Amino acid sequence: MKAQSAKIKLASVMFVFGTIGLFVRYIPLPSAVIALVRGLVGMLFLLLVSYGKKTPPDWKAIRDNLKRLLPCGIMMGFNWILLFEAYRYTTVAVATLCYYLAPVIILLLSPIVLKEKLTALKAGCIAAALVGMFFVSGILQSGDLSAFNFRGIGLGTAAAVLYAFVVLLNKQLQGINSIDATMTELGTAGAIMIPYILLTTELSALSCDTRGLLLLAFVAIVHTGICYAIYFSCITALPAQTGALFSYIDPVVAILLSALVLHEPMDTLCIIGAVLILGSTMVGELFEKKK
Repeated sequence: MKAQSAKIKLASVMFVFGTIGLFVRYIPLPSAVIALVRGLVGMLFLLLVSYGKKTPPDWKAIRDNLKRLLPCGIMMGFNWILLFEAYRYTTVAVATLCYYLAPVIILLLSPIVLKEKLTALKAGCIAAALVGMFFVSGILQSGDLSAFNFRGIGLGTAAAVLYAFVVLLNKQLQGINSIDATMTELGTAGAIMIPYILLTTELSALSCDTRGLLLLAFVAIVHTGICYAIYFSCITALPAQTGALFSYIDPVVAILLSALVLHEPMDTLCIIGAVLILGSTMVGELFEKKK
């Protein structure tokens, strides 16, 4: 794949990723059900792509890495639940920004998990992101804690923590390609939702209109299956720094849609907070890729 073509496709994929909050907001189903469908459909799509390209999964590599793949899949499933719930309790913009604390959390945990040194640059990125989170929270705008959306912001941040652990565990995988790893994790994420739904959801009360079903199908097939397949074909053809930069199309699109389509409030302090959070994560990621 030519570099220019790969960039256009990757930019398109990241744009679509940025719209997922808008879709989830209008699906009248529990977050666990959305995660179930997304995980299983995404896994089946990647499986079909693998066999279609005559590059079937390396089952031995998958078995050898199961002790890390299974926890990753479980955390991925609950990470989706937390993020989707965050969309319901706060704005799409704030939930997305909380979620994009994941790279900063990785910087914070890497000295413990990966035995990496916490440099001054990393510490500065962490501090900037925390200040940005303070601006985004709404405390300064109102002057009291009552305006602090503990539930929405807490859910989004918890999703970021889980995703950070998924990334850290994936760094320890050995001898397995990214498509096989993601396919296994998606399948695990979907499968673990089945007992969770049975234990926590009144199945007879579930209902979804035609629009909700179409949106769910789009999230499962397009946001997960098609976009993941294109994403992996692109990142192998582009430098790591290019992939890292393009990933920031996702939150920018989510923030713009939050303001323009959902008409959710986005004042000056929130914009400054967004710049601090996304800027600090970008600097931290690009530094790691360069190193």
